[in-house]
Formats: sequence, structure tokens, C-alpha cells
Amino acid sequence: MATISPHLRNFKEPTKDQLTHLFFALPTAVSPPDANGNGANGEKIPSSPEAELEKMEINAVLSLGVQGEEDSYAGKLYLLPPYLAFVSLDRKSVRFTLPLCTIRRVERLNARAGIYALSLSLWHGMKIVVQLTSLRPTADLFCSLLRDALKVELQKGHMKAVKGFVKTCYSELLVANTTAPENGDEKAGEASKTDDTTGDSMYLGGLGLKFKFPGDAKKLREASKTKLWTNYLRTHGRNLTLLRYPQCTRLIQVGLPNRLRGEMWETLSGSLYLRFENPGYYERLLAEHQGRINTSTEEIEKDLHRSLPEYSAYQSEEGISALRRVLQAYSFKNPETGYCQAMNILAAAILIYMSEEQAFWLLEVICDRLLPGYYSPSMHGTLLDQRVFESLVHRCLPIIYDHCQEVDVQLSVASLPWFLSLFINSMPMVFAFRIMDCFFCMGPRVLFQVGLAILKINGEKLLKIQDDGQFIHLMREYFASLGDSAHPHSSDPRARAITRFQELLLVSFREFAVITDDTIFSERRKYRSEIVHSIESFSKRSAIRNLRTLERFTKEQAGLIYDALFKAICIEPPPAVSLPPASLLTTRDQAEERPETRIGLKTFKIFLSEICTWARTEKIVTNGFQQRVDREVAEHELIDRLFYFWDTSYRGALSFQDIVSGLDGVMFNDLMENIEWFFNLHDKNKDGYLTKDDVLTLSESLLFIFRHEVGDAYLGAVSRFMSNAFEYGDTLLPRPEGANPDSEAPQIESNQPYINLATFRMVVLADEILESFFETDFSATFRLEPVPLQDMPNSNSGFLGGIWQNIATDDNRKILHKFTDEIGRAVGKHQVFTRPAIGKYTTLEEPKARESILTPTMRRSTSKTSLTSPSETSAPTSDSSSTLSSTSTLTVDPVTPSPSMPSASADYSPMPSMFQAAASAAAMMERTPFAIDDAKDGEDESDEESDVEDDGVLDEVDAFLEAHDSGLTDAERELAQDLINAEPVK
Repeated sequence: MATISPHLRNFKEPTKDQLTHLFFALPTAVSPPDANGNGANGEKIPSSPEAELEKMEINAVLSLGVQGEEDSYAGKLYLLPPYLAFVSLDRKSVRFTLPLCTIRRVERLNARAGIYALSLSLWHGMKIVVQLTSLRPTADLFCSLLRDALKVELQKGHMKAVKGFVKTCYSELLVANTTAPENGDEKAGEASKTDDTTGDSMYLGGLGLKFKFPGDAKKLREASKTKLWTNYLRTHGRNLTLLRYPQCTRLIQVGLPNRLRGEMWETLSGSLYLRFENPGYYERLLAEHQGRINTSTEEIEKDLHRSLPEYSAYQSEEGISALRRVLQAYSFKNPETGYCQAMNILAAAILIYMSEEQAFWLLEVICDRLLPGYYSPSMHGTLLDQRVFESLVHRCLPIIYDHCQEVDVQLSVASLPWFLSLFINSMPMVFAFRIMDCFFCMGPRVLFQVGLAILKINGEKLLKIQDDGQFIHLMREYFASLGDSAHPHSSDPRARAITRFQELLLVSFREFAVITDDTIFSERRKYRSEIVHSIESFSKRSAIRNLRTLERFTKEQAGLIYDALFKAICIEPPPAVSLPPASLLTTRDQAEERPETRIGLKTFKIFLSEICTWARTEKIVTNGFQQRVDREVAEHELIDRLFYFWDTSYRGALSFQDIVSGLDGVMFNDLMENIEWFFNLHDKNKDGYLTKDDVLTLSESLLFIFRHEVGDAYLGAVSRFMSNAFEYGDTLLPRPEGANPDSEAPQIESNQPYINLATFRMVVLADEILESFFETDFSATFRLEPVPLQDMPNSNSGFLGGIWQNIATDDNRKILHKFTDEIGRAVGKHQVFTRPAIGKYTTLEEPKARESILTPTMRRSTSKTSLTSPSETSAPTSDSSSTLSSTSTLTVDPVTPSPSMPSASADYSPMPSMFQAAASAAAMMERTPFAIDDAKDGEDESDEESDVEDDGVLDEVDAFLEAHDSGLTDAERELAQDLINAEPVK
């Protein structure tokens, strides 16, 4: 089985609009329509009104509608129907993403002359003031577009859906059940202890509600965190209306409360919007595929009991079943990805804090947007980021990098489990979840910052290691000690209170703050081509290794076939595999077959033109300026016939194995075997006879192969073949009993059996040219040569790079060639020569043909032996077909393979070890149990430490807050604050 995909080569840098959607975590369509407007499951999808609404961005100043609560911030306001988004000028201080259906009222404020301000009342009772600082016509246009978008949301009824949806969020219960700060010092953490069955609450939660959350709630300071978050959510919105001010990032770095963690993860990541837009999708998906078994479900079953087995929920059927459903649902929704190792660890971790539906959508966002390519069959995203991580270590920690190179420690391999499992498999869960909090808040750069900080903190010890084993042992010791004091011997009690994990966060966000999103994107662009070539080389060897049989080809020859096939797939990708409904496909006792790439007829024609000279038309063009070879893919019924001849499984598509077996049946043949192969190719009924129509079709096939040959030699050979075939065929037709042997042959229909293999062989051997063609020339037209693969698109996104990509296109090359050809014709230097497929005869002299093989006796009488059964007539050729004639040819030119496509025996440099690590990821992903993760009973949690916080981290977070700039002058800030109390325009 081989899966061949060129999608990595077709990667395109995201556009500005796509980057904006990614930044604001906006969801994409779940079921993209096909050509008929149907969704992934065949349902009809109506045209989206949002697609017709115009998007717009405008300069604005944001103020929270509570005097003195927050500073005002300058930034950009985006209308991205059905969402409204804002980001401050520094792109880190303030941002929000609001569904338009959560906006209850929009009013224009009565402000000073020249000031254009809007007041937006949100679902949770908050008010935000937006001052539009662009020109008046621009502001009017923005308001008009916003009004139109709000009308569409009202018509669709989404505003009614908000009320039921927010009830599924724990933050609603948290804020509703806690008293306001001004009403006294009531217990702020009481909401965290409220039973989830209280009142009409229907908020969603994870397995931790029943099986308890990892860690000791008292040591994790759940009460103080809950109090801080309650105060923030009350004034800054929650779930669908959350406003992310600097204090939000500060609280996330301190750590999320256990019961709020799941909701905050889906809010920060944007999976909350997917769940809101697709109610009931998860349940429908499971119902539609109930009972379905495929490769992914089998792999999932193997890994279920290896998913955080130390956590009590996954020692019970309830936890295992929930994990199974989430992983299977994702594989059903994304059949091309299916299931990948480490997905089980990720899903098991998030299910502790989230319901199945929440976990399903979060897994979708992680795999498709936050970490694209991490959990794909090729794991290209992981390999690329490991290469980026190595580059960052080389830049930021050169001494450690050089030492690892000297002792042959592959940092990219050792850090693979960190990135693949988001540190869940490497460190205690209570600390890994803290890193995940920051990951969902600040993006993938957190993984690189934490990874670099780990190496820096352990730098002195790393310089003493000598091999991979010592590196892994050192890391395990360090991760196990994250809860210990970072400065146990310090005289300062505050320093002794700082744990190693707090130190890790300090180093990550302070010393490696230079690692930004732009840094990661730039490094990915730099190394993407390198990784793609490595993966393609690895996939090539895997495809060759997975062949059931190489037939008579060597691995090098099979590699050349793969190269030609891969190029054809790049030019004409095969259609996506469409699976029938589960109920018609399998039962629980029968699994689906493994996915395999199969090419259709269009792709096959391109492939055949790469290896077969008569399947293409090559024109050598000279015009006085250049000499070039224009290649066109030929179209003929012979190629279609060959495609279906090789399709022995009658699936309408060919696999790599089908192509290798098909080529083996023609490239190693001798004279008699080639004649028999050509006969069988045109024997439409497979009855051992050619009809008159088949003879004509075979003659047309020969004319097609000989169409570009010099002179009339081959044309004369085909003419004599037709004459001899019909003459000999008529002579050997059986006469009625008692009929005169010299009488004319009886007339038969054109679709009746006419000549058999023995007759066809004699007709071919009657002509010297055809005999020579089938003996050597025909097999020689199949040539296995290195294929120059198309270069990958240039990843340079700079100004000049973009200009060059727009200029150096295929269409522009054709225009240039046409222009130079016109000039060449004008000066009389334009010439076109068509390269022959065989090229054996270079003069117009025609060889002398042999005499007819029909003797006068044969012309007068029928040959009873020629009318025997097909099995009898083919018996004499069985011996000759079982051995390889000395005259058979297989042309493989010893040309050095093109650097753009590595040969089958080439190493997949530069990172062979990474692929070995990915292949044996199961061994590397084994998790060490940590005692600190043991769930403790949090009912006796005291509120006495509610005012005590993680001082070591908060000191750094406070510094982080001071670094934020609102982008406003004092006068502008004063004006923005005045607008908070402004009255609406009457």
C-alpha cells in the first residue's frame, strides 16, 4: 500500500485575510460545499449571506464602559461578518473577537465636534465605547456595513441562540453565584465548590468533575485564582463576549482555575465559536458513522489504554469510552488525517477539563490551525518545527548547540515529544497544563520559548552529557523536580518560594521574548523546502518498500517509476477518495482497507508521457533566439486501452503496484511475448480472437505509435499488415460442409471472432519492420530516466519575491515563446522538428518487404489447425514467455538523478534521525508518572490564602503589564475617558 500526496509541495503562504482570521481565531466552514453545493455528508448547503457582506477595517480607540476600570487603547477595528474584532497597535495588549449576535445595541454618542464614537452594549451587560478615528466618510461606510451585518444576524436568528448556548459555560454560574466585591468580603471561591447540578445550570465539564482534577487544589491556590477570575469576568465579559486586556494575559500566566480551564481553552483558541455555529454536529457525526471500522478506529483502539493511564478516569470504561468517541469523531470528520500518534495524549488531557463536544472542537482547532501538520500522516508540521527549534537553539544558545553537535545528540529528536504532546508526556500534568494555558493564549511560539528556556536552565549540565541517553535522563530528572524550590539555599524567603517551574516561565517569557510569531513564520518559510524534500524522499522509499512485489525491477528502477508517477500527481492530482456510507461499507467484523493512492486516466496519461516516447509529442523549436523542446501529452484510444488493461482489479484507477506490474509485463518481453501482449491488449472480449474491428483498432494503434517516424517505412508496414491480416483471416475462415475449397470466404460480422494469436503472430512475422519493432523497438520506447521534478513555489514573501512570482508564470513563459517564435518567422529562422518515438530510420528509403507468407496452397484451402481453441494455440508460446530472451531490452540510462527529486537509495538528508524518531514515536511517547499529579480532595481548601498569589511569577507579569503601551497621548486618553459618560445622539 502506498499513499502518495503532493499537497506539501502545493503549500501557499497565507494571504493577509487568512492571517487576520488566524490571529482572531475565527472559524472556517465545517462542511465545505462540493461542486453541487453539497456538504461533506451530502447535505445541501445554502449560500452564506456572510459571503456577500463586505469586510472592512478602520482605525479606532477602544474604551471599556466603566470609568477608571481600564486604560483606553488605540488600534484597529475589523468587521469580519459575522464577527467584530479589535486589536491594539502593539498587537498584544488588547484584543477581542465578538460574534455580532452578542451585540444588543449600537448607539452613536453625542461627542465633541469632529469626534465619531459608537457605544456597543453586549450580551453580558457590558458597554464598550469605540471612537472611529478615520475620516468621516470612512466612518459612515463602516457604520453602514455594521448595520447591514447586524440585520443579517437578526434574520438568521442567531441572537436567540446565544441564551441557550451561554448556559453551557461555567463562567455564567461562576459570576451569577458570587457576590459583588462591594457587598462585603464574602467567600469568593464558593462558586468553585457549587455542585454542577445546582438550579437549572447545564454547564459542560470534563472528567475532572467526577474523577477529580490533577494536583492538590490547595497548593494550586484554586480559591485565589477563582476570585481573581470572577472579578475579571464580571467586568470584562466572558465566553462569547470576553475582552482580552493585559490583566487577562497576566491571570493566564498565573494559571487557570480547574473548573474554568476548559471554557477558557476553547474561548482563547476559538473552538468556542465552532461549537456555537455547529450545534449538534458532534452527536450527528457519531450517529452517522456508528459501527464503522477502519484503519483509524483500529489504531485508536490500540492506543486507548496507553493514554494517561495513571489518571483514574482512564482506568474506567467511562473515560475510555469518552476518549474513543472523541478520537473516532475527529477521524470521521477528517478522513485524510484520520488518527495520528500523540492525538490520544492530547485528547485525554483536554477531556479532563472539557466535555466530549468541547474536546472534539478544540482538537479540530489544534490539529488544523494552531499546529498544522503535527498530527498528519507525514508529521510534516512537527518535523518542520523541530528544524526551526534547532535553528533557534543555534542562534540563541550556540555553546549548547555546538556541544550537542560534537557528541551527536540530536536536539530535534530529543525535543520531539515536547512539541508533539505539548509537554504533557514529559512533565507533571499540573505544570504541562499551565504551559497549555499560555499556548492557547499566546500561540505556538510558547512551545519554542519554553523549550529554549529548558535548555538554558540546564545549560551547565548539558555541557557534560555525552550521548542521547544522558540527555533524556537529565531531562527526566529536571521535569520531576519542577515543583521544588529553584533557590533552596537562598536566605531570602521569597527567593526560596520560587519553584523551578516559576523559574522556567520567567526565563521563557523574559529572556526569550524575542521569539515572536513573525520569527516562527520566517523560520518556517526558510526550512519548509528542506523538510518537504526530506519527507518526499522518505515517502518514496516507504512506497517502494511497501510494494507487494518489485517484479523484475530493481529498487533504483522502481524509484524512477515513482518519480514519474509523483510528477504526474503533482501536475494532475487524483480525485480525493470518497468512501461509501458506513452501513454499506463494513460491519464490526470487517475493517476497511488501508488508504492507497490511485490515479485516474488523466493523471495516467501524464505519467505515461514521462516514460513512454509514443505517449507524448516532442517538438524541437528553434527561432534564432532559443532552442527549446515543447512537450505535449498525447491523446489516443491506445492509451485509454492500456489504462484499463492494467486495471486488473476493475476499480477505474491504478495504484503504484498496478503500474509496476503493468510495466513489468511489457518492458522485459522478447519478440513472441511482445506480440502476444499486443494481441491481448486489443482482444476486447478476452476470448483469444480478434474481430475485424479489433484488427482495424490495432492497426490504428500502430499508426499512432509510428506517427512521427521519418519516411514511409512504418506506414507501408502497417498497410501490408492490414492486407495480410484480412487476406489470411479470410482464407482461414471455416467453410460449410461440402462447399468448394476454392470458393469465396463466407461473410461474417465485424464483431465476430476473426483471427487468433497464432494467425496474428504469422502476419507480424511476415514483415521485417514489424518483426524488428516487436523484437526490440517497442520495449525500448518505455524508458526509465531521471525525471526533472518541478521546483517548489518560492517561499520568499518579500516585495521583489512577490514580483518575480507574478512574472515567472507558465502563462507568461508561453507568451514569451509565442513572441520569439513570431520574430523567428519574420526573419526566416523559425523551425519546428518533431522528435520520433523510435527514430530507427532517419532517411526516406523504405526497406524491402518480405514476400507474402501465404502460399498458393494456403490460399486455396483452410487451415484446421489455425481454428483450434485459444488454449491450444497459446500453448506453444508458454515456454518462450517463461524465459527472458537475450534480445529483450530495458533502457535505463545511467544518468545522475535530478537534485530536485532524490533517488530511492539517497539518504533523506538533513534529518534522517527525525524520521526514525517519528516512526518509533510510541517508545518515545511513554510518560513517566509524577506524584504531584495525584488528585487531592479539594473540599477542605481554605480561603485564608485567597490573597496570596504566585509572587515569583506575578512580579514578572507586573513587569509585563508595564511594558504595554496604549498608543495614545494624554489628551487622547482624556478624550476617550470622557466618551464613556457621553449620552447617545437623540
